[in-house]
Amino acid sequence: MWEHEQLVVRTGKRSGMTTMVALHSTKAGPAVGGCRMKSYEQITDAITDVLRLSKAMTLKCRDAGIPHGGAKSVIVVDRELTPELRREVLLDHADLINEFKGAYQAGPDVGTGPQDMLVLRERTPHAYCLPEEHGGTGSSSGPTARGVLAALKASAQHVFGTPDLAGKKVVISGFGSVGELIAQGLEGAEVIVSDLDETKRTNEFGWVAPDQAYKISADVLVPAAVGGVLSPEVVQELDVRLIVGPANNQLTDDGVADLLRERGIVWVPDHIASAGGVIYTLAREDDGDDHETALKRVDVIETTVRRWLTPVN
Repeated sequence: MWEHEQLVVRTGKRSGMTTMVALHSTKAGPAVGGCRMKSYEQITDAITDVLRLSKAMTLKCRDAGIPHGGAKSVIVVDRELTPELRREVLLDHADLINEFKGAYQAGPDVGTGPQDMLVLRERTPHAYCLPEEHGGTGSSSGPTARGVLAALKASAQHVFGTPDLAGKKVVISGFGSVGELIAQGLEGAEVIVSDLDETKRTNEFGWVAPDQAYKISADVLVPAAVGGVLSPEVVQELDVRLIVGPANNQLTDDGVADLLRERGIVWVPDHIASAGGVIYTLAREDDGDDHETALKRVDVIETTVRRWLTPVN
């Protein structure tokens, strides 16, 4: 069923590449959401992705108490990205963002970062997370990881009777900037990481091949890479008690949540666990909070998860 306010797909006049914006809702305020840059097998896969991601952003803002709606944008990479082509498609994307006249405000996502937001700002004022030396808040990886760790504390208390994961076996699938920060924050835990990029392998943590990350026995699973990883087939092979992670849209469909419940696996929805980045960014850039005050807002995720896990009588 169509739930979105707008979906706009454009071919960039400079790059010839496809860019798109999905505006899910502006009922609570201007919509916010990251700009994702990646390749897809089919253009329809990109559209499906941007629609699901934008809806998740509405839920993320709602449950975090942020007065914004949700949106998302995607730049479809269909050829080798030279520095010149990257700049061209970012400028094309900025023109598309401008068409929404402030109803959509972009930030970094998979495949983009603060430097890319700086390029967007050449054509549109509606971009967050510029490099700190240019007046922005830079990468949101730190606050995102902090929020996931807060969610882990609350859910560990619920599942294991203690917020401390020391001695517990935790598998992190996806060892990017956020996954690495989560791993470093799990003091005393037996941490095993996985990533498609073998060069990220480190002696600091255990390592497992990506195709085994969802099969090994552990206490906690942290999905920290791409979405759509928890399918009915994968759920049947899981041997964990708790799933909490920053990857967006972890379930292949909503029915998977019921399968997890039937198996006795507690799953904290990703739009709750991964809200730290947007909470921090908006606190700093919209509300003018200082660093420590914004981080305290991120820490409220622990209370949100605790409330979400408490049964309603």
